[in-house]
Amino acid sequence: MSKPPGPPEAPPPAAEETGTGLLRIAFVLVLGTFMATLDATIVNVGIDTLAREFDATVGDIQWVGTAYLLAVVTAVPASGWLADRFGGRRVWLAAVALFLAGSALCALSWSATSLIVFRVVQGLGGGLLPPTGQALLARIAGPSRIGKVISVVAVVPLLSPVLGPVAGGALLAAASWQWLFLVNLPIGALALLLARRYVPVVAPAAKGVPFDVRGALLLSPGLAALVYGLTEAAEGRRLPAVLGIGAGALMLAAFVTHGLRTRGTALIDPRLFARPPFGPAALALLVLGASVFGTAFLLPLYLQTGEGLSAWQAGLVLAPQGVGAAAGAVLVNRTVNAVPPRTLVVTGVGLVLAGTVPFTQLDHGLPDAVLIASLAVRGFGMAMISAPLMNIVYSRMESAHVARASGALNLLNTVGGSLGTAALAVVLQSRLDARHQDATAAFSDTFWWVVGLGLLAAAGTTRLPRTHAVRSST
Repeated sequence: MSKPPGPPEAPPPAAEETGTGLLRIAFVLVLGTFMATLDATIVNVGIDTLAREFDATVGDIQWVGTAYLLAVVTAVPASGWLADRFGGRRVWLAAVALFLAGSALCALSWSATSLIVFRVVQGLGGGLLPPTGQALLARIAGPSRIGKVISVVAVVPLLSPVLGPVAGGALLAAASWQWLFLVNLPIGALALLLARRYVPVVAPAAKGVPFDVRGALLLSPGLAALVYGLTEAAEGRRLPAVLGIGAGALMLAAFVTHGLRTRGTALIDPRLFARPPFGPAALALLVLGASVFGTAFLLPLYLQTGEGLSAWQAGLVLAPQGVGAAAGAVLVNRTVNAVPPRTLVVTGVGLVLAGTVPFTQLDHGLPDAVLIASLAVRGFGMAMISAPLMNIVYSRMESAHVARASGALNLLNTVGGSLGTAALAVVLQSRLDARHQDATAAFSDTFWWVVGLGLLAAAGTTRLPRTHAVRSST
């Protein structure tokens, strides 16, 4: 069967760049992921500042974060089709350019409404960067080397919730609010220059496949409505919450039905989730996203409301988690081809659970040393989960399916983080009411739900394959 016309194929992995060249490509692509994931948290520190600047209520200005999040959720499902149709390198470059344009427009905002609109532009570009970059890297590396390089890329989303509050606090202490967005411009410009020089062209996998319009009209709005509904529930607005959650659930159910019945290529094929090892890996990444971003929401909030720390100080307290994640990434990079990925994943989930349980005892006076050690253990464990999981999937996935699989995995991780944060906010509010505003006890109760999420992830990892994939890279 002849290949569809398009740009020339990248050389096969055996003839690719040396290990140093491949790591250089990974570094370039990770700059895009770094911008997108950092921006999801860095602006949260400046919410009060932005409210004052634009004379808006905190409730209204919260849409600066929510709008970005909804735009990301909207963009991720289309990433696989776009990469298949136009080529991963071209889509990645366009996504960086769109993200930079959105960042510049945000810095030029003259009102809260204009800022929210421009955050949507920024979020559409940011949503495309992680899945497109991972899929492109997986195709360039090939199944035999993906484990090494994916450990570099996968650690960035784990560091962003830690670095975001610190970076945001530092910027606001030294400069105006515009620098929350302008900081992206030099990083993005460097990424564009390096990508054009070092990232090779990879031919589109399925250039003639039509876009799944019906699926797009169901999936992206359905996810956005579900996230919106949970966000409204956390704010105590019952009617919008019920309408959002109900509409989102109906649209997602309709999307699954459409995906199973369509004769074409669905935006995200529901059958992927029944194909091992994709299903168990997807469940683990969904829950990991909820755990990582849920804790990144709960713990800084506790430190600021319960302990009276500033956003900058709270960010510094969270730094051990980033140190642990970096150390875990080094270990994974050195062992991912020697140790069965499932062993790394199961161990990582166990460490995340061990590092989370102490937070359920906040109301008993958790010592600082235990808090620091728990965060370091959590970070180390999280780094042992995402990269090996992606290695398991990408090393067993046919090249033509990599882009869509990457989009699905990133969507689940993003949705897990969004839904996990929103759901834990609802739980926290209910525990505050039940505990008569005893904040420390309410946070302790809520962290038991985070432990429950970890146990659910552990159940999913038992279905992962025990050994490395054995197949050629062709």
